[in-house]
Amino acid sequence: MAPTLAVFKLASCDGCQLTLLDCEDELLALAGEVEIAHFLEATSTVEPGPYDLTLVEGSITTAADAERIRRIRAESRRLVTIGACATAGGIQALRDFADVDEFRRTVYAHPEYISTLATSTPVSAHVDVDFELRGCPIDRRQLIEVITAFLAGRKPDVPDHSVCFECKRRGTVCVTVAHGTPCLGPVTHAGCGALCPAYHRGCYGCFGPSGSVNLPALIPLLRRDGLDDDAVERFLHTFNAPAFDKELGK
Repeated sequence: MAPTLAVFKLASCDGCQLTLLDCEDELLALAGEVEIAHFLEATSTVEPGPYDLTLVEGSITTAADAERIRRIRAESRRLVTIGACATAGGIQALRDFADVDEFRRTVYAHPEYISTLATSTPVSAHVDVDFELRGCPIDRRQLIEVITAFLAGRKPDVPDHSVCFECKRRGTVCVTVAHGTPCLGPVTHAGCGALCPAYHRGCYGCFGPSGSVNLPALIPLLRRDGLDDDAVERFLHTFNAPAFDKELGK
């Protein structure tokens, strides 16, 4: 019997699920090796668990999310979180630094109908996770590597070095050294192929902190390159704000 694959969505934009669909030829080959038991982005067919491998996109933003992820975990032999929302709380985790009740009163005509938590948290804050795949969105090559690795019973070969390594590999001139461009590449997890620096822009930290981070050492360089304290905070408070704040000891 073929191993079963399930894909679930929590609070997210669906971008990481679309990355899986965009794999095209690889997905066709994968479909021949596994039974896709639950993937509402791709098919209305739903098979009950347990599932051999489950991919989860999205963060925990409601009490219902928290209850649902526990059920998903109970039905999954291996659970992999995909994307910045599932691994760090995502853009919606900016609520962690504000008053959610004030947002609710300001935005909604009937805030009493809105059920939400005060924070947006990664899946790993609620259940055990077997692997976290970073990115906003994730990289298709890394995704295929993770899926095939788990189905083959081996550890995924996903490096945890910084974007700077990827710049060197593709021969991209350092935008910070050459042009004084603020860049989070030295502290950001590799995976994008150094896309932004290749187009003469600084890294925005889409993949979150790398495996070896000295973020406090980077802050003076960001200030040197023209960012004041407020601009530095905005630079860090995007896709992976809680994760970068943790590296700063906040």
